[in-house]
Amino acid sequence: LMILGTALHANRRSAEALPVLEANLALRRRYWVARYDRSTIFIIQGNIASCLDDLGRRVEALRLKRSVYTGHVSTLGVSHEITIGYGLNLAISLGRAGLRDEAMEFLRDQLLPPAEHSLGADHDVTLLLYHNLAVILADNPDRARDDLCLNQPIHRDVDTHFDPNTGDDLLEAE
Repeated sequence: LMILGTALHANRRSAEALPVLEANLALRRRYWVARYDRSTIFIIQGNIASCLDDLGRRVEALRLKRSVYTGHVSTLGVSHEITIGYGLNLAISLGRAGLRDEAMEFLRDQLLPPAEHSLGADHDVTLLLYHNLAVILADNPDRARDDLCLNQPIHRDVDTHFDPNTGDDLLEAE
């Protein structure tokens, strides 16, 4: 079921993927409740949240993404790359839901410090955090001049690391 649900979602068939993923989650919880399976549960929940988001059910998606992020924090810690990646997904969803201030604070205060410390400032995930912070700052209709001043150096720094046409890491190519 997990493979089918994931494949349907990957092919933008979220309405069909959602019940398959929900059935998979129910079966996992009922028959495979072993502690080692928590990461699989989180993966399924993350896929369900993405389907909900695709279907316009943003409140449910946000609630589930918050839960998945909190679960990763409790099992892997705040500095783990997987936890930070799920935090990035949550921040993007917060921004899409119009909760820009919450998304900005979450990126700036909770995700960027552990990402810089554990992954490094030039790591792909850290750069994606900065990129999304810059997008949220730029897209905010209530932005202040200070936000725009902060936005420009972030974009400039991220752009020096990635080829805008291919997304390739320019530092690895050197």
